This record gives sequence, structure tokens and C-alpha cells, in this order.
Amino acid sequence: MAYGDRRLLRACCAVLVGGLIATGCADGGDDRDDGAKPGGKGSTSGAPAPSGTATAAPDPTPAPTPTALDFTPDPERVPKNAADARRIALAVVAGPDAWGPEYVKRTPYLSGPDYWPVLGDGCSWETGNRPSDVLSSVTAYSEVPAADGRGTLRVAATVTVHRTEDDADWEMAETLEEALRCPNQRLRDGERIEGLISLGNPFGLGGNYTATDSLGERGGYYSDAVPGKQFYGWYQSRIGQVTVATVVKGAPGYSEQATGTTVGTVTAQVQALVTMLERVKDELEVQS
Repeated sequence: MAYGDRRLLRACCAVLVGGLIATGCADGGDDRDDGAKPGGKGSTSGAPAPSGTATAAPDPTPAPTPTALDFTPDPERVPKNAADARRIALAVVAGPDAWGPEYVKRTPYLSGPDYWPVLGDGCSWETGNRPSDVLSSVTAYSEVPAADGRGTLRVAATVTVHRTEDDADWEMAETLEEALRCPNQRLRDGERIEGLISLGNPFGLGGNYTATDSLGERGGYYSDAVPGKQFYGWYQSRIGQVTVATVVKGAPGYSEQATGTTVGTVTAQVQALVTMLERVKDELEVQS
């Protein structure tokens, strides 16, 4: 990944798995489970190492846990208008390169500048008007094409630049409220999610050491074009006045965490999220 390796290795993003926040990011590997143990070792049972091999000693001084987010915004770099915000959003949003080598752009690839989805009273997503507190928002759509008996895996990344930090904070709160209000949601004709649950973590809680606030949502995904129940995962984080989010809609042959018969998606999703967080910092923080 182009950004975020140093913080992804130091402190994994919080991810919503099984209804609980868990920390478990890989250090650069993928989620494809080919049956091998980590590091290529044949066993983790504590058996002695083969003759002639060295066993690494445990690190006696583990890295200290961060106590504050490593981000100092520069007032001179704060977006002043919609054009500034649009430039930042396009610079930050995660394309297929941020997800992994198997991912490609979907068509259309980017949402329009005025696109703003709204969850209606009937728990159906509709196209609404961009709120006045939002300077710009963009979504980039990517996918892994169907291959080797697996279906097409569709993912997306969204960046929203608000006028103020308080406005961005409200968006995070409203996202959490939406899952409580509508655990079953209609995404569009022939596509829905059910049993949606959400959980939020400010910095320092639930493994969140990469953003001011983070939240996760997961549920069951159903599509007329995809057989059976699949998984749905949405991760969202905030730094300052910017929120970033990644979403994965499951497909046959995939699961959130890798198994012996499915390819996992958690590492790619967290990698894309952390990449955008690092890009936000590059765009807005004080330059040394």
C-alpha cells in the first residue's frame, strides 16, 4: 500500500466481526488462506525448532500504546470552498490500488459531485440533496471480477469533507443512529441488508489508534443477482472535518475472515480505510 504501513503495523484498525470489535490486521499479507501457517511454519504447537534453525527471542520492550492521535491540522490548509474540498476528496478516496492487486475500477467509477444518498423514513436509500454542511463528497467503486468459482466482489470507498469538525462528528453519530433506526435497509431494487448492527469507538478504544472516531457496521447482504445470504461490512473513520468509509458487499467464495474455502476481505478493507486516513493527514496536517 502507498500509505499507512507504519500505522497499520503499529496499531490495527478496529473491525466489526461477529458483532464485536476485534483487532486483527495483517502486516502486509493478504487474506487468502492457502492452508499454510503464518511465516510458512508447519506448526504453532510449541514443538522445538528443527536442528540448525534459530528461534527469535521475544521483544522485551514492546512499542508503547499511543495516547493521542498523531495529527496536527494546519489552519492554512483547511478547505475554504467546494472546489478545495473536491480536490482533497479526489486526492484521498481509495481506488482499486488501495484495496489490492486483484481489484479493478467499476463503471461508472466515481459518483457525481452532487450525489448524496439519504435513508428515508421507510428504511430505503434514496438520492437526496447534499447538506449545506458538506463541502464535497465522492465515492469510488471497485470490484474483484468473478474468477475461479468465486462471484464478483463489489466494494466502494467514500470521502466526505465537511465545513467543520463538529459537522463531521454529527455525521458519525447519525451513521450509528441509522443502524439502530433501520436494521433492515433497502439499498436499491433487488438489493438489501438485514440484521445490521453498529458499534463506535473514539480514539484509544476498541483498537482505534488511527482516527479521532471510528465505527463499524455489519449485517447480512441479499441481492437478486447473488445466491443466498452474503456478508455486508461498513467501516467509517473521522479525522478533523473529513470522514472516510469503506464498504464490502459479499459474494460467493468470500468471507470477512479467510477460511479454508473462502478468500477473506478484512485486510483489504482496513488497508483501504487506513490509506485514506493517511492521505487526509497528508492533505491537512502541519508540514514539518
